[in-house]
Amino acid sequence: MIDSGKWSFAPIANTGCTTRNSWFMARHFLTISDLQPAELVQLIERAITLKNRHKAGLRDEFMRGKTLGMIFTKSSTRTRTSFEAAVTQAGGNSLFLAPQDSQLARGEPVEDTARVMSRMVDAIVIRTDKHSMIQNFAAESLVPVINGLTDDFHPCQILADIQTWFEHRGNIQGETISWIGDGCNVCHSWMKAAVAFDFTLKVATPKGYEPDEALAAACGDHVVIGNDPYAAAAGASGVITDTWAGMGQEFEKEQRLADFAGFQVDQQLMDAASNTAIFMHCLPAYRGVEVAADVIDGPRSVVWDEAENRLHAQKALLEFLLA
Repeated sequence: MIDSGKWSFAPIANTGCTTRNSWFMARHFLTISDLQPAELVQLIERAITLKNRHKAGLRDEFMRGKTLGMIFTKSSTRTRTSFEAAVTQAGGNSLFLAPQDSQLARGEPVEDTARVMSRMVDAIVIRTDKHSMIQNFAAESLVPVINGLTDDFHPCQILADIQTWFEHRGNIQGETISWIGDGCNVCHSWMKAAVAFDFTLKVATPKGYEPDEALAAACGDHVVIGNDPYAAAAGASGVITDTWAGMGQEFEKEQRLADFAGFQVDQQLMDAASNTAIFMHCLPAYRGVEVAADVIDGPRSVVWDEAENRLHAQKALLEFLLA
């Protein structure tokens, strides 16, 4: 068991990745499954502590002398802002590479970029399309690689979501949560979270928009998938949705608007959930489309706490991975 003062965790088995030193194996965060359940709970609790310390005007400088590299091939508001602010608040520096700023745009192999860049920075956040790209990058990286979003998963968003739940409702274990809408990358990460944090996720999507079948099977009875939003919301402690047309799906917008008719989270749907149910959305949100304005702007919505908690959850994640 390794004890770094703030974090305690067992060494993980060698996965074949190249390392700077034989005693150090870089831990990556590509999906929720990359951390053990106990580590995830510890990370959420640490995020809440860091948030409280920040609001009290206290500084935590675990990034002093360290640099975070960021490679984003997709647009971003919350992910980029929260990571850059987290590093600054923790005493470090960050550098940002857009598609046109790196040799990746000219066809340099992902693996070569990883081998070079990871010798120059202390951790790397990647936001891209194919999940296989970030897997290939991590396999050659000497430093922790963090998934800032891929087409398959968005684990950093879930850390903020679970932190928000802990703050408003306490431990999420044993709860029933409802996902309404597209079986997208955020839904996939919530499915993995259901297993890791031991709660039930009821997913309702239009037919043809269900989440990945293999992932659903691997989640067992932690995840229930159907096509009836009211059945999924019934008695739930929390209701979650996302945009119906994500990045790269804009050309499908008109078709999706038709296919998702009846899946808007409005007051009637919220009333089907528990009378203490909270509403969550990873943003950006489109009022009058996937969510009614009086829901997202109403008293049961915690979306602005979710957005803020991206900063604190990711700060805790960086501290953990660099411990």
